Amino acid sequence: MQMNNHSVVTEIFLLGFQHLSNFKILVFSLILLIHILTIYENSLVIVLVTISQDLHSPMFFFLQQLSLSDLLQSMVIVPILLRTIMNEGAKISLIGCIAQLYFFGITEVLQSFLLTVMSYDRYLAICNPLRYCSIMNHRYCVKLIVMSWLLALSFTPVSVVSAAKQEFCNQNTINHFFCDYFPLLELSCSDTFLTQILAITVSVPSILFPFLVIIGSYICIAHEILKITSNIGRQKAFSTCSSHLAVVSIFYGTLIGIYVVPTRNQSQTIKKVISLLYTVVTPFINPIIYSLKSADMKNALKNITK
Repeated sequence: MQMNNHSVVTEIFLLGFQHLSNFKILVFSLILLIHILTIYENSLVIVLVTISQDLHSPMFFFLQQLSLSDLLQSMVIVPILLRTIMNEGAKISLIGCIAQLYFFGITEVLQSFLLTVMSYDRYLAICNPLRYCSIMNHRYCVKLIVMSWLLALSFTPVSVVSAAKQEFCNQNTINHFFCDYFPLLELSCSDTFLTQILAITVSVPSILFPFLVIIGSYICIAHEILKITSNIGRQKAFSTCSSHLAVVSIFYGTLIGIYVVPTRNQSQTIKKVISLLYTVVTPFINPIIYSLKSADMKNALKNITK
């Protein structure tokens, strides 16, 4: 690289949410409160599933891993976000920016595989209940979780390392509140075409294929539920899937809103608000939707607080 006409970027400046003016303290306090509650809720789920014998079932085992992923994502994103709000922007080293992108990518890919595993769990429970216990034993569940982690740890570095190898010069400002993939590539002064193609290619097995598996699972589940003659039976079967459907809808809905809908049709502010939903709000509401409303979870909490 010829250095004569370029200054090498070593720091990235995140603009965050500009023009908050008098609402800065309010927004900071709200996001800080959500962050604290997110840590509390997800830590509570992890602890309860670990110590309570009544929660040693495949569903709660998978929920524990989802809570761990949500907890990690919140810890990776929110501290920098709070800095951008209070200081109307925040500086982060280029290495720190790449590191944030890496750990954020791991949590996103991990959640994609976890939601797929959970849809498979629901599929077996409804479509093949007689063999459910024999198939979803503890050893098999551990294998599914380990495989999900390994895949997340394998896919994420491919695109992140490719982005890290780009040349960054002159421009160092990202109009976002964290180091997201494509906003970071926009700072590159080298050709990013192959890097973007690689990222899209990696997203097929890590995001798109799991999404298609989830859709396929629910087509089979819906077909099985329609066979149930009693309304009570249908409602009971659907209730076992409703929480998972809600989490899947939020997760993939926000991803589609950010990465699939053409950028020209969105303002940067709208993109940042949607990003705020899936990086800050989703880890907060997931344990509420999925875990803490469960009767088994409430009973486990009562037992340890006696």
